[in-house]
Amino acid sequence: MTFFSHLRKAAIATAFVLGATAVHADEQYFPLQSYRVGPYAAGGTGFFGGFIDYLNLINIRDGGVNGVKLTWSEGETQYEVEKGVEVYERLKSNPGIAAWNPLSVGIAYAMIDRITDDKVPLITINHGRTDTTDGRVFPYVFPLLLNPYSETSGIVNYIASKEGGLDKLKGKKIVVLYHGSPYGKETIPIYELLAQKYGFELSQIEVPHPGNEQQAQWLTIRREHPDYVVLRGWGVMNPVALKTAQKTGFPADHIVGNVWSNSEEDVIPAGDAAKGYTAITTQASGEQYPVVQEIVKTVYGAGKGNLEDKSRIGSVYHNLGIVNGILNVEAVRIAQAKFGNRTLTGDEVRWGFEHLKLDPARVEALGAKDLFHSINVSWYNHEGDGYVTFQQWDGKKWNVVSDWIAPDWKLLRPIIEKSSEAYAKEKGIKIRTAEDAEAVVSN
Repeated sequence: MTFFSHLRKAAIATAFVLGATAVHADEQYFPLQSYRVGPYAAGGTGFFGGFIDYLNLINIRDGGVNGVKLTWSEGETQYEVEKGVEVYERLKSNPGIAAWNPLSVGIAYAMIDRITDDKVPLITINHGRTDTTDGRVFPYVFPLLLNPYSETSGIVNYIASKEGGLDKLKGKKIVVLYHGSPYGKETIPIYELLAQKYGFELSQIEVPHPGNEQQAQWLTIRREHPDYVVLRGWGVMNPVALKTAQKTGFPADHIVGNVWSNSEEDVIPAGDAAKGYTAITTQASGEQYPVVQEIVKTVYGAGKGNLEDKSRIGSVYHNLGIVNGILNVEAVRIAQAKFGNRTLTGDEVRWGFEHLKLDPARVEALGAKDLFHSINVSWYNHEGDGYVTFQQWDGKKWNVVSDWIAPDWKLLRPIIEKSSEAYAKEKGIKIRTAEDAEAVVSN
């Protein structure tokens, strides 16, 4: 082979490499550890369906984010930690990863060290490890909108409002019925703290996964005769709880559900037993919001909608997926404004999340007014404002029954920092400063 033949062959190889790079240069990838089968499939199909619907909207309507196409692929986890980790290991080699969004506390816990080493954000919207709110210690984990402790604060404040004030909680009896998983157990200490602070009697009762049988737990509740039951459930546990409560004579309007006990899939299977039931939420349900209408028109109109059952459009889980899409895309957009309209590194997207500030005016501009309130993330606070509202099931639909409520950060932040600092000490982690947070790894 002549020198020129070698040169020509090398040029072709170089062109191929450059071409291959160009294919990915304008793409930002979202690996999805989804679950569409198993006992929690309703949550998975709704949430990941809404997330994908929003990514499709941005691609179809806008041509991506400033010309950068959004791509994704799914790996089935069945909500099992081992499968979630396997999907992570299988998909993490894909180029241009923006963020991980597993929607599973167990999987998220298993990923914290991994994503920290890989310098890629982990988004745990409305769930996850509470102390990851402290960005000083957990730079890559973002429990956006709501963490388990701020949720607990919101629920207790809501019950107090029904009783006439926090001082009226003294002597009341509250039972927390929780899912037997890391997610379910996360709030045990904060309920104990609030019970001591406000003087209410507290009993916390576990329901083993997945929650099909609760007769013994509700017989205990009937004996204790509480004023309220907080339902910290997930999946099939929720309708079973409502139906069993009815059988034992406990009124639905004195059951307050947490953020993973607030969907149509939780109440419709319970039938009349769910009427009057109230639950906390970070985003409203319904199709009336402009962004949801745009998805119906642009995405489903093009035959690219992700939900097989179109009646679920605008449901709680679907809308949460849409809001999660908004937060992920806006973090990418904000990071692009600093680093350029190109495929970003995971650390650059981390910077974007740490500057994710969507005030009500921006939320309205995104077509999401009243769908969710706002978010104000910083390097220091990885959750945001923590605004929640409460909705009540009337037998056919959810109706908002409260204003937007912020958690008691003055109470919660010292608890969060005590936990995160203990974690940092145990793991030998250097606590970040604002200057540290501005430093970005570009490759």
